[in-house]
Amino acid sequence: MAGLRMVTVAAWDPCRRWGWTAFGFHRGLSALLARKPERTARWLPACRQKTSVSFLSRPDLPNLAYKRLKGKSPGIIFIPGYVSNMNGTKALAVEEFCRSLGHAYIRFDYSGVGNSDGNLQECTVGRWRKDVLSIIDDLAVGPQILVGSSLGGWLMFHAAIARPEKVVALIGVSAAVDGLVTQFNQLPVEVKKEIEMKGVWSMPSKYSEEGVYHIQYSFIKEAEHHCLLHSPIPVNCPVRLLHGMKDDIVPWHTSMQVADRVVSRDVDVILRKDSDHRMKEKADIQLLVYTIDDLIDKLSTVVN
Repeated sequence: MAGLRMVTVAAWDPCRRWGWTAFGFHRGLSALLARKPERTARWLPACRQKTSVSFLSRPDLPNLAYKRLKGKSPGIIFIPGYVSNMNGTKALAVEEFCRSLGHAYIRFDYSGVGNSDGNLQECTVGRWRKDVLSIIDDLAVGPQILVGSSLGGWLMFHAAIARPEKVVALIGVSAAVDGLVTQFNQLPVEVKKEIEMKGVWSMPSKYSEEGVYHIQYSFIKEAEHHCLLHSPIPVNCPVRLLHGMKDDIVPWHTSMQVADRVVSRDVDVILRKDSDHRMKEKADIQLLVYTIDDLIDKLSTVVN
């Protein structure tokens, strides 16, 4: 686990001055917070500017809805969670932050989700992996920092493995690497057999409007082919893993497992003591954008 740093962050008051010193972060983030409060504070908008929806046409695959800001490198790509669309709190906040700094940014909907084409019932982890690669290959220009939320945190690692020349850093927010497969395997044997017979797993979730996600058994079996935690993860770029210790969907220990498996020596795990799975409170968002800003600085220093 050489190169791994773990930090636990207790709740703090985001309305105080931006030059926080009570984080107890490792050197990189503490230095960041101390040296540039003015620059990063500007991202908090009075009102959001609208970005028009565009569509990426793909000959043999569903068209993908996306929104893009043109700007400086490295660009940022937000990869959403399971059946989440591109209009979530974190995706919009990162867009405003990128706009304030003039950096390129892309957010998008998976196949079968939001404004994208496709049938959700036919979607798989493998198909969504292809969606992410399509965004990187056909829309993104130059080096990219990937920000993956929940399931998106799993897919960002696959993208980094497949496109190491273009993906220069990763930020996972409650990264659900192998998540659905792990949750399924933890079910009692008789429950798993019943799901196999019915062909559908009705998984309770407080984040679903219905209170439950109906997941095809075939989705779980296909997802098994994309699991990463069983062997070293061949990613060599900087990795930042943000996780709430009150996450009742993906335990924060998952980020520790991921950090242990990643080959890169530049890996930080940052734990928020009072945050849940969504990590969308104001203090969580501020931590996220500071982390992005820190990586932009780090990469700029490497290039220069």
